[in-house]
Amino acid sequence: MAPSPTDDSLPSTIDEAFTENNLQPFFVLQKGSSRKSDRKSSGTGRTKRRIDLSPASPKDSSSLEDEKENENMNLRMEAFEFVWSKIESTIKDVLRDINTNVFNEIQTWVHQSFNTIRSLGTPDFPEATQSFPVITDANSKRLFTGLVLTKNMEFVDDLLTFEELGKHLKYQGCHVANLSSLDFTAKNGVGGCLRSLLRQFLKSTLDPADISILASWYREENYNNPVVVIIDDIERCCGSVLSDFILMLSEWAIKIPVILIMGVATTLDAPRNMLPSNALRCLCPFEFTLGTPAERMDAIVEAVLVKPCSGFNIGHKVAVFMRNYFLSQDGTLTSFIRALKIACTQHFYMEPLSAILHDFVLEEDNSVLEIGQYGLSSEVMWRHVFDLPSCQRVRVNKQTSASLANAFSELKRLQNQWRAVVLCLYVTGKGEKVRLLDLFCETIDPISQNQRESDTYMKFEKDPVITPSRIKGGVLWEAVRLVRDLSTSQLGELLKIWDNLTVDVVEINDKVKELLSLLKVDDGKSSKKDLTVTPKRHASRIQLNIVKDSESLIDKAAKLIECMVRDYMCPIECIPFHEIFCFKDVDKLRLALIGDPRRRIQVDLLEFQKLLCCSCCTQGSSGLLPSMHDTSIMYKLAQEHGDLINLHDWYQSFKSIVVCPSNSKKKSRQSPLPKKRKGTKESENQSEASIQARFCRAVTELQITGLLRMPSKRRPDFAQRVAFGL
Repeated sequence: MAPSPTDDSLPSTIDEAFTENNLQPFFVLQKGSSRKSDRKSSGTGRTKRRIDLSPASPKDSSSLEDEKENENMNLRMEAFEFVWSKIESTIKDVLRDINTNVFNEIQTWVHQSFNTIRSLGTPDFPEATQSFPVITDANSKRLFTGLVLTKNMEFVDDLLTFEELGKHLKYQGCHVANLSSLDFTAKNGVGGCLRSLLRQFLKSTLDPADISILASWYREENYNNPVVVIIDDIERCCGSVLSDFILMLSEWAIKIPVILIMGVATTLDAPRNMLPSNALRCLCPFEFTLGTPAERMDAIVEAVLVKPCSGFNIGHKVAVFMRNYFLSQDGTLTSFIRALKIACTQHFYMEPLSAILHDFVLEEDNSVLEIGQYGLSSEVMWRHVFDLPSCQRVRVNKQTSASLANAFSELKRLQNQWRAVVLCLYVTGKGEKVRLLDLFCETIDPISQNQRESDTYMKFEKDPVITPSRIKGGVLWEAVRLVRDLSTSQLGELLKIWDNLTVDVVEINDKVKELLSLLKVDDGKSSKKDLTVTPKRHASRIQLNIVKDSESLIDKAAKLIECMVRDYMCPIECIPFHEIFCFKDVDKLRLALIGDPRRRIQVDLLEFQKLLCCSCCTQGSSGLLPSMHDTSIMYKLAQEHGDLINLHDWYQSFKSIVVCPSNSKKKSRQSPLPKKRKGTKESENQSEASIQARFCRAVTELQITGLLRMPSKRRPDFAQRVAFGL
């Protein structure tokens, strides 16, 4: 790397280095040098044109473009914050709503348990705040305990669930304290649990912690409401500490009506596996079950990715990667939400027109669209808009704001149709374990859209009784097939749901209403036939007609859902201008989530100029220069070797690069007189030692980064390469 300037020339702070006032002396010095040259050349009669570089001069086009780019980036970041805040709030509302029924059951149970404890008697203040007399009745020492089965692989998703449960119970008048598994460690003991309780109830930390302090606090002014202690995951707690905590609370059960709520991830038998018998006898358990992670995932996908939440969408490859990442990594909603946020961040960082999403979400009518209000110049924005790959596939007659607004309105209309069809398919196959995440990944596939329009439907019409194995499309066609297996009553209920889901899509809703009216007419005819008395010989014929009528209705319903899939389910990647709203770069998302550190290190070593930004190295070609970083030189030299690297040859190559031969020649020319040989030998030895030290440090850095294996005892003169290529 190029030699650094002296400390005197450096600015005191980084902010001062980039202020306009600190750049002024630099321009003055440059201007002064030009004046000197002007004075030297004044004798020749030539005059040079002076350029005014003062701040009052008008800014050039490049600075204006930079300001426009910065303004556009700020608008994109504001749009990102707006969009992600809507997504995040929607996710919280969905998770809260999906647990509402369970939370209400827990709330009812808490108040019933509290009333049961109060019915056993209420001690007076002196007795309630002392540890004596000891309770001898076994029923009075039992703690009402709610075991909440979460069914999560990791406790990360449970943190928000129990936090919302605590807020729900506090809103209902309960005193709530949330304890984590970190409070139940062998290092802190029961004292750590008590200190956490006192900190949350009394809003202060007392040392030493004593449960009588908690009893005094409760008896003073809070004795009319239950005390709820929530432990998020008991399977991560220390069993001995949790047992001591339960035994201590059982001794104060009448004086402090504590109700325990404990989260269990695997099975409800977990307390029996980790607690001793004396602690288990103190518990009076009740069981509650939360929704499965798959159900919560489907609810989030429906609210965020299917329904119009924020205007942000993801492409097919990104959706498949996120689904596989959710299933194969840790299976937590937290990881899926983190991946979605990274995808949203990457989209707003890469797409200059992504700032439109802010107005696209707020305004229902996009008839008026000012393209120049998003930071960049109108020419640059229009050129970027109509150079999009999806726009080049269709012909745009006029490149105006009106045509772009019409295109956005068409995108909204097609997305509403796609959304209605997806939700109809989901409610059809929901009873048969059809997951919305799988259905979503299939319905946004742009490649399978063309296949569905041609061969698949022809085969399906020729052979209506077709097995799922012969149908291409997986979950999508499984949902379509389930329509044919419904009874008449089930079909009527399903059509009512379709009617509600397709209210905003008139084309589909009219067909659903028509089929629903036919079903009602058919039900009326069958009921009249049941009331009339007919001979026995006609009964079988009437029953056969009823079966035929129901089969014809089911066939019409099946054809209707096929028509909906074929005509009204257009993936977003098949719509013009979708790049503005849809993130499709799965490689960037994979790199951000999983990463490739070894490849990143190799790229940085080979392309170090982009990081160091030094003028001496960027001016040179691909050859090696002595100003380069030592590790970069060593790694580039290692590319010339195979699996094994001879250390002596490697060192000689490194030495030939870092020692500049031109400097020695200049010195020999400037000092023709011979000097003392002792001084030259000492300087040579000193330079040789410094080069060897730099070589050893570079080799060590390559070993630490995992690109090199040090010499072994069998072959001490050779180092082994570990990584090859990119």
